[in-house]
Amino acid sequence: MKKILYIFIATFAFSSCADFLEENPYGKQSSDKFFSQKEDLTASLHALYSVIATSQGQNNYIGTNFLAGDDISTHPASNKQPLREYDQYSVTDNNSWMLTLWEQRYKVIKAANFIINNAYRTPNVSKEEIAETVAQAHFWRAYSLFYLVTTWGEVPVMLNEEINYNAKVWSVEEVYSQIISDLKIAEEGCPITYSDAPYHNGSMNVAVSQPAVKAAMAYVYMCMAGWPLNKGTEYYALAADKAKEVIDLVDNGTYQYRLLDNYADVYSVKYSQSNPEVLLGIFYHRDRTPQMIPLTDLPDDIAFGGWHDTQGEIKYWKEFPEGPRKEATYLPKLPFKDGENIVLHDWWYDNNGNRPSVAPVFNKSSESATRGEEFDFTSAIAPPQFGQKTVQVIRLSEVYCWYAEASARAGQVTSKTVDVLNRVRNRADGAQTNRYSMSMTAEQIAEAAYDEHGWEMAGYYWCGFAPRARDMFRMNRYKEHFEFRKKNDPIEVVDGSGVFRKEPVSVTGAWDDSRMYCPYPYSDTIHNPGLNNQ
Repeated sequence: MKKILYIFIATFAFSSCADFLEENPYGKQSSDKFFSQKEDLTASLHALYSVIATSQGQNNYIGTNFLAGDDISTHPASNKQPLREYDQYSVTDNNSWMLTLWEQRYKVIKAANFIINNAYRTPNVSKEEIAETVAQAHFWRAYSLFYLVTTWGEVPVMLNEEINYNAKVWSVEEVYSQIISDLKIAEEGCPITYSDAPYHNGSMNVAVSQPAVKAAMAYVYMCMAGWPLNKGTEYYALAADKAKEVIDLVDNGTYQYRLLDNYADVYSVKYSQSNPEVLLGIFYHRDRTPQMIPLTDLPDDIAFGGWHDTQGEIKYWKEFPEGPRKEATYLPKLPFKDGENIVLHDWWYDNNGNRPSVAPVFNKSSESATRGEEFDFTSAIAPPQFGQKTVQVIRLSEVYCWYAEASARAGQVTSKTVDVLNRVRNRADGAQTNRYSMSMTAEQIAEAAYDEHGWEMAGYYWCGFAPRARDMFRMNRYKEHFEFRKKNDPIEVVDGSGVFRKEPVSVTGAWDDSRMYCPYPYSDTIHNPGLNNQ
């Protein structure tokens, strides 16, 4: 029976909600007649999560704009032009991958609107159960609006399931107001934890929970405090208060989350389905199209090859503090074939100048071809192209960093501020180093927390609520990095080694603040006169 129900839900999800943006004569009939029984409510939520999984499940659907961060770059040639435009702060309005970023956000919004606007008429279901379903839809609408406003700024906002090509473009402040409104509803309606499958897998919440919503609110407030709204101290205080709610409820045992002891376990296969520090994840299955996740974002010229969509930036790699966190974030060596043998080299090995892209390589997404085993970069066995590692949207260590940064920027440094920041750094160092103290200034604490968050999330751009690029955006630090990349002086990879390397991708032109945002997709500007790329 469960299998039959799953097939029904999957069929509904893939044939209907995944095509919500496609106008057809059956759309109105479906909206009118759906939610006539309890099963419809369940199916609508499953369908929403299917749309979400699909919308987050490909690089060109979710990840390309994160290349603006100083932690991550891409290949200088190959078929990576859509990616390079983000890396160079020069995205064009006909960038093919940008169009899918835009479309997928609105698909999620439409699927969420379908529930928000219709679920309450479901008969023979308690108001509490309906409210829980609707609350999750409000969260995902807020999530998508947040992505839109931090990528494009002023955007059309539609609060119903009909497509309106003349939809009004909302100001940045108006969009943020809607995001906060949605998150407050989600905070009220989402439970602390779920007890039953498929919303809980026995170890982790699969659906959105109250802790995840509170954490998201904290970061949204931080973004409102920064560029471009620049609401400042008041909103940093709001962010700190909301993050502290999560931390206090974790510390007193109300929320069942904790940091893993070893950073290497954070992105491991071992804890993929049971990670106690993931407040919100998106789950995949290797055998179920489209609910499997691409993994092998590795160089295309190593022994078993990969997508080579992204790689690390050299300066960020060099300044990354040594220790277990760095060792787990980057591949320690790269495997190359020498006849039948595998030979390991440092990432700066350039094969006498014959490697087109020489840069650090991240090691957070790959899986072993053998299920349940960790990826072994020294093996001749290639990892699978697609896998099922849980995509981590929000982690507890991030909430610690957000609290420390927001409280410090609000001038509210306390022993708790320092304590949670040390929890993150001690785990990264693999020892009780307690590097941060009350003797530091508020600005020093804030910048330390900003840096710690970047190191925690470096390179893991896939679906993260707060990647390095978004941190830099809210702090208005793109220009600084643009000028650094434009200059592109060689960097000595190891002090005293005499080995220098430059970023393979060039950055040119003059800075202006239009580079902070992406242009609207050309295909939409010709439909909606309210969109203007000037």
